[in-house]
Amino acid sequence: MLIQTSASTSLRLPSPEGGSHQIKLVAGPKPEASAMGWNRTAYAAAHVVANPLADNDPWLDVAIDWDRTLAFREHLWSLGFGVAEAMDTAQRGMGLDWPTSLELIQRSVSLAKAGGHLIACGAGTDHLQPGPDITVDDVIAAYEEQCEAVEATGGRVILMASRALAAAAKGPDDYARVYDLVLGGLSQPAILHWLGEMFDPALEGYWGSSDHMMAMETCLSIIKANASKIDGVKISLLSAEKEVSMRRRLPPSVKMYTGDDFNYPDLIAGDDHGYSHALLGIFDPIAGAAARALGALAAGEQTAYQEAFGPTVPLSRHIFKAPTRFYKTGVVFLAYLNGLQDHFTMIGGQESARSTVHLAEIVRMANEAQLFTDPDLTASRVRTIMAARGWEA
Repeated sequence: MLIQTSASTSLRLPSPEGGSHQIKLVAGPKPEASAMGWNRTAYAAAHVVANPLADNDPWLDVAIDWDRTLAFREHLWSLGFGVAEAMDTAQRGMGLDWPTSLELIQRSVSLAKAGGHLIACGAGTDHLQPGPDITVDDVIAAYEEQCEAVEATGGRVILMASRALAAAAKGPDDYARVYDLVLGGLSQPAILHWLGEMFDPALEGYWGSSDHMMAMETCLSIIKANASKIDGVKISLLSAEKEVSMRRRLPPSVKMYTGDDFNYPDLIAGDDHGYSHALLGIFDPIAGAAARALGALAAGEQTAYQEAFGPTVPLSRHIFKAPTRFYKTGVVFLAYLNGLQDHFTMIGGQESARSTVHLAEIVRMANEAQLFTDPDLTASRVRTIMAARGWEA
């Protein structure tokens, strides 16, 4: 049952059509873990918390608040999620460099091991700048360097898509060569990550083709040739049809991890031919609702599953709207509004990547999805952000 709150939780927000509208914030359920566990593996790709008081150049230097960043991972683990570390949600390639990513991985894996928590970590080639002189062999060496560093911590590798490979590869055979060699050198099965160009324009034509269905053929052939080295594959193409098509053709031992922040409820629920596990950026800001949904699914309560997840879908589609790569701004904004960090400052200055109206719509949709557990705190913080942007809420 929703709890109506005081007049201080009434907000006047700018609307996309111009003008304004009034909303009243309500208190949603407190996030908690499911008593019976889940029947899906679910990773939340976690954001990093910037240090807002560091004397640095935010567009050039990385400054992390380690205590808050690690506390947020503890929050996700406490609800039952695995953490997908140092991924694009953590602004990998958009402010988070490889040296800081490695420190993040080392700290998070150590914490996960101490608590017996699930974690997997992004390994890519982002320390290698794409260019005309970069060869496929350079890409292989870069992948191997990061994979070795991740595995040295005891973490499972998420093999991230490579901008350098997208630039250097001449066709599908180069992708097969790179992945065969890199996967062959791992000590435990990895999760492959097919990140679509809507998330990163530099990955256009990955797997050797701009046609996703042709690219899928190459990806599937690589998976089948290396199935013993692959735990699963995460695809982020924002197309349920493409994901289901690929899911039905995977080897039985290889999981499909949905990365579809538009269609996740149906993909996780599945159909008569199978279902997807999850590795999602949207699970960061909707962790409480997602935990309720996954608990309901495991209990066979389909209505409760849809009631928990359904209202989050419009919010997720808004947060991940084009240009999709700026979705991290909405993720961090909601962490701030829910009291999971004390400021709305991001590495790389990315708090400025979305408009004031966009942020106002996040507030409205998150309220409809019952994501705010302390409406008074949320309202106060909304007013602070809106005032800094020239709007009196």
